[in-house]
Amino acid sequence: MISIITFNKKIIAWILISGLFAFPACSKFLDHPVENQAPPTTIDYTDLSLMYSPVSGAYKAVTRGGYATWIPTFMKTSQSDDIYPLTGYSEVNNLIHNGVSGPAIQSFWAIDQTWVNVYSAIITCNSALAELAKFARNIPAGDATNQQLLLRYQAEIRSLIALGHFFMCRWYGDVPILGPESISPANLDTIHKSKHLAVQQYIINEMNWCIPNLENAAPNKATHIGGVTQYTALMLKAKTAMDIAGGDNASPYWDTVLNCTNQIINSGLFSLYPNYYELWKIPGKLCDESILEFQYSDFGSTTGNIVTSGDDATGSQWANLFLFQGPANSYGGLINGSGWLVPSDDAYNFLTARNDTIRRKTTFERCGINGDPSTYAVTPDGDTVSGNVALSKYFNGKAYTPTSESNGTTGYYGSNNNIRLWRYAETLLMNAEALIRTGQNGDVPLNLVRNRVGLPSLANATLQQLLDERRAEFICEWWGERFNDLVRTGQAASVFSGWVAGQSEFWPTPQQEINLDANLK
Repeated sequence: MISIITFNKKIIAWILISGLFAFPACSKFLDHPVENQAPPTTIDYTDLSLMYSPVSGAYKAVTRGGYATWIPTFMKTSQSDDIYPLTGYSEVNNLIHNGVSGPAIQSFWAIDQTWVNVYSAIITCNSALAELAKFARNIPAGDATNQQLLLRYQAEIRSLIALGHFFMCRWYGDVPILGPESISPANLDTIHKSKHLAVQQYIINEMNWCIPNLENAAPNKATHIGGVTQYTALMLKAKTAMDIAGGDNASPYWDTVLNCTNQIINSGLFSLYPNYYELWKIPGKLCDESILEFQYSDFGSTTGNIVTSGDDATGSQWANLFLFQGPANSYGGLINGSGWLVPSDDAYNFLTARNDTIRRKTTFERCGINGDPSTYAVTPDGDTVSGNVALSKYFNGKAYTPTSESNGTTGYYGSNNNIRLWRYAETLLMNAEALIRTGQNGDVPLNLVRNRVGLPSLANATLQQLLDERRAEFICEWWGERFNDLVRTGQAASVFSGWVAGQSEFWPTPQQEINLDANLK
C-alpha cells in the first residue's frame, strides 16, 4: 500500500487544488494517478445554495471508509480485558494479552491500512475546505447570512479533521499534523511527525476556533440532522483535555474537562435515553443522548443487498461492524456474522458482581450450539441464534439489531443503524471524574448514569468507583475506551501481562510508511 504522506506529492497538491471531495475506496484513491485527470469544471461557485456540498463530501469521507472502518475497531476494541478478539489474526489476538507488541505488528497490514484510511479522509476534508474557499469568493460583503454559513461549514469540516487527529494520536502517539496549512502544495516537503502533546494541543486550539462558529444545537436537532455542532466540539475538546491530564489530579486540564462538560450539561439539550438496551437499536438512533454518531441509512429500501459497497445507500462499514461481531450463525436469517470481538467472561463476571443486570443483558447475547436445535439461544427480541459456542458463549449485543427492526430482505443485519460514538452518558461521567479529581463531589452526574440502568445511588463516590462505572457503561464499545482508560490512569500494566512502558501505549508507525519516508521513523 502506498503511503498517504509520500505516495505522490503531486496527487495531494491536485486534490487540494481541484477539490476532489468524493472519497472512493482506499486502494483506488491511492493507486490511480489522479493528477492525470482533469479537475471538475461544472461546479457553479456563484450558486451559494450548493455551498453545503463540500461539507457533505467531508462527512462521507469520514464515515465511508475513513475513520469508521472495521479495521481499527477490531484492533482497538480487542485491547481490553472485556474482549476475546477471536479474529484469526495472531497480531490482533496478542494485543489483549501483551498490550501492543510494537515491532511484532509494525508490518501488520491493518496497522498501515488504518493510517492510510484516516489520513486519506483528512486530506479529503482539507480539499473540502478548499472548495468552500471558492464559494467564499462569491459571497457579497453584506451577505451576513451566507458569511455565517461559511464559518459554520468550515468549523464542521475542521472539527472532522481534528477528530481524525484525535484518533491518530490516541492510536499511534506521535503523528503528522495535516491541517489546512500543513499540507498546502508549498509545504509538502516539510511534513513530519509531531509530538503526541503537540497534536493534542492542535486539537484543542482548533476546537477553540470551531466552538463559537458551530451551530448551537443538539446534533439530532441540527439543521443537517446528526451533524457536528458546538456540543460535539466541546466533547472533543473535553476528551482531548482528559487524555492530556491522564491520572494527574493537579493537571489544569481537568478544569478544561469540567468547563466543557458543564457547558454541555447546562445547555439542557441532552438527556439519557431511558432504555439502555434499546439505546443500541433503531429506536435509540440519534436520540437526545447523541453527541456524535456516524450515520448510515438504507433510505427505506426493503429488498436487495444494499450494503455491499462503500458508495451505496448505507455504506459497508457499519454493516461490517455488525457482521464481524455477530455470531457465526448456522441457523440462518439476518443474525449472522464472523464471531469476532466476543465479550469476555471477565467482563461478564465484572457486571455480575456489580448486580449490573441491564448492562449485562444488553452487552451479552448468548449463542446456541451449531446444529443442535435444542440449544438454540433466543434474544430478548425473539431472534434465534446458533453461534459457534465452541468459540464463544456470547456475541456483542451492542452490535445487535433485531430482525424485527431490520428492513425486509437486505441480507445484512444492522442495516440502517448508526455508530454511537459519543453519548451524553460519557459527558456525565467525564464531568463526575473532573469533579472528583479536583476535590469536589461527583455524585450527581455519576448517579444519573447509574440510576438509568437500575443501580442505586452512591454517596461520596471515589475515583475508582467512577472508573468502574466507566468500564461498565462503555463495555465492549468501539475504538478502545477501556484501553485508553487503563493507559491514562496507569492501570494497564496490571491488566496486560506483557506490558512494556513506553512502547505498549501506542501502535508503532507502520513500517510501510517508514520505508517511504524516513522522517516518520
